Amino acid sequence: MQREPSILIIGAGFAGLGMALELQRHGLTNFTILEKAADLGGVWRENTYPGAACDVPSPLYSWSFEPKSDWPRRFSQQRDIHEYMRAVADKHGLPQRIEFGTEVTDAEFDERAGVWRVRTTDGVTHIADILIPAVGQLSRPAMPNLPGIDSFTGAAFHSAEWDHSVELTGKRVACIGTGASAIQYIPRIQPKVAHLTLFQRSAAWVLPKWDTEYSALHHALFKHVPVTRLAERFAIWTYFEVMALALTDIPPIKVPVIALADRHRRTQVPDAELRAKLTPDYAAGCKRGLFSNEYFPALAQDNVHVETNAITEVTPHGIRTADGVEHAVDVIIYGTGFKGTEFLAPMHIYGQGGRKLADEWSAEGARAYLGMSVPGFPNLFMMYGPNTNVGAGSIIYMLESQARYIRQAAQYLGAHPGRFISARAEVEQSWDDWLQHRLKDTPWNFCSSWYRNASGRITNNWPGMTALFRWKTSTFKPSDYDEQQVAR
Repeated sequence: MQREPSILIIGAGFAGLGMALELQRHGLTNFTILEKAADLGGVWRENTYPGAACDVPSPLYSWSFEPKSDWPRRFSQQRDIHEYMRAVADKHGLPQRIEFGTEVTDAEFDERAGVWRVRTTDGVTHIADILIPAVGQLSRPAMPNLPGIDSFTGAAFHSAEWDHSVELTGKRVACIGTGASAIQYIPRIQPKVAHLTLFQRSAAWVLPKWDTEYSALHHALFKHVPVTRLAERFAIWTYFEVMALALTDIPPIKVPVIALADRHRRTQVPDAELRAKLTPDYAAGCKRGLFSNEYFPALAQDNVHVETNAITEVTPHGIRTADGVEHAVDVIIYGTGFKGTEFLAPMHIYGQGGRKLADEWSAEGARAYLGMSVPGFPNLFMMYGPNTNVGAGSIIYMLESQARYIRQAAQYLGAHPGRFISARAEVEQSWDDWLQHRLKDTPWNFCSSWYRNASGRITNNWPGMTALFRWKTSTFKPSDYDEQQVAR
């Protein structure tokens, strides 16, 4: 007997929308997306800071089954990516499947009925056979734990919550953090501020950004000669796969990449003292590599100071560093990243026997079979779960692999109504043993980054090529799962 399972997806970013599209494309239409915001888009809705853009070229950072031939440029801006997501969602009628303004507080598996009971802030309980959290790893901004942070009397905000009402022209601005967001907004705000102080804990590895503005000829070729678009996508994918090999399997590949980064820094930063500050003191690849042609030139301007002394406190009128100097500023911008290792927070997820998922992960950190399924939490499949982030490549490619696998699981449950499944403990343990062995010799172990949690466990990154993950997740195997029948 075939019965289409009911499915709840949490989140309407690339993960949640991609999951819905995969289900719909294969005839599974009994799904609802719960989205806490008033619009879809995830990080591409939230991150509106000046210069916000993707650091993966759009021919690859897009759904393979929904190509776009008229991207304005190779590395697309936030607005263009958000519009693409809206257009694809509208094309397939997804907005009608999304309950906007609906934030999930907790979800509990009902063993007697074999369903998930999902509660939201409005007091409503949603019931579904399958629960698919798709809330991402980079959705909750992280603020630094600095003494006096609440005492500052000027304007202050996180880059992911950019306050566009704050006028930066002619102001003294402090930027804390040197990650992927900072290297994009610093070149945009530097020309207008009176003075910019960049507080740098560690220098970034920065590579040239091979960006280009697509012409009308590009658009015509991509549309009418699809092989040209596919060829560019394949070339970009291959480049990142080689970079992934450099991180995990063939370290010597990094040598020319390091040389390129060193040359880029040397060429763009002629001042030896500043160049020394901007030279990383940790292994290449340990933190996310960045792409920019504008970051170094912006830092070399007369109205910019790169401060490498540690911050000791935030004062009412500025920032004090370890050398005792108080840097007076009018505005503080925190480019301090996200709570990437706190998977599924702040939701509370309860599995069989009332077990709380956060408690299961409290000792070492988040882990899941294939990054999707946790023993004792039946019919729960995560998108962008533990160890599915990429050190090099497009997360959308990874998300498509996960969506295909979860769709197969949903089809299996539809063909076997009244059953619920969760990864077998020994299968998950074997998976984790293999994963940790792969992660052991990667550069991500050699510095502090958002890839690692407080215990030192790498909970975020996938150790290898995206093709390897696609192969590992190509076929749903019921034998990997404990299976139980709902009591009648």
